[in-house]
Amino acid sequence: MHDFCFTIPYGLLILVGGLVGYARRGSTASLAGGASSGLLLLLAGFVSLKAFEKRRNSYLALILETVCALVLTYVMGQRYLETSKIMPAGLVAALSVLMSGFYLYKIANGGNDIPSKAE
Repeated sequence: MHDFCFTIPYGLLILVGGLVGYARRGSTASLAGGASSGLLLLLAGFVSLKAFEKRRNSYLALILETVCALVLTYVMGQRYLETSKIMPAGLVAALSVLMSGFYLYKIANGGNDIPSKAE
């Protein structure tokens, strides 16, 4: 499975979560954190997708995805430990742990599998 197949939905989920947090509670921290993390993930996902279309790996995108997921894991994990609230901190922390593991797996295996060009 290619990283962009999970990164784009993950980025959208984080972005929408930040927007919902702002709309429901007026939380500018949710807006700033969700929007910045979500947009960075979407950008990395689209860079990875475009590189894949050119039959290349984008290690820059993969590293950016990994760093975003690890930061979200740490920040939201800390927030969950402080508040014990599953929504949103526990959910985002758990999802980010899974995504971090997936990205680290992709890095360890050399990125996306590029199909050979059929002639």
